[in-house]
Amino acid sequence: QVRLMESGGGSVQAGGSLRLSCRASFDSSTYFMAWFRQVPGRQREGVAHIDTDGRTTYADSVKGRFTISKDNAENTLHLHMNSLKPDDTAVYYCGATYGRAWYPLVKDEYSLWGQGTQVTVSS
Repeated sequence: QVRLMESGGGSVQAGGSLRLSCRASFDSSTYFMAWFRQVPGRQREGVAHIDTDGRTTYADSVKGRFTISKDNAENTLHLHMNSLKPDDTAVYYCGATYGRAWYPLVKDEYSLWGQGTQVTVSS
């Protein structure tokens, strides 16, 4: 069964850190992968993307604070989040697409999604 499973969400105070993980049940080395987030009533927005060569793209709102990485041996995607702000509160989802994503932070580029993990940042 092809699936993505996120973990690592939780509650933290502003300025704190969290690390999210997303484990794939398949060989994800040939997939473009990304982290998105969503709050109620708003569109799912792209946070960070990593391609099959390890090149990364970040949303302006998280540049310098978040780092995306991928462990191909473990088929696991990570998102290291530092200097968290209340505005980072959302459900975080990992997405995957086979081959490439022309618009890496656009949700329609991705065909596989995890179930999401809640991140709550308090002030």
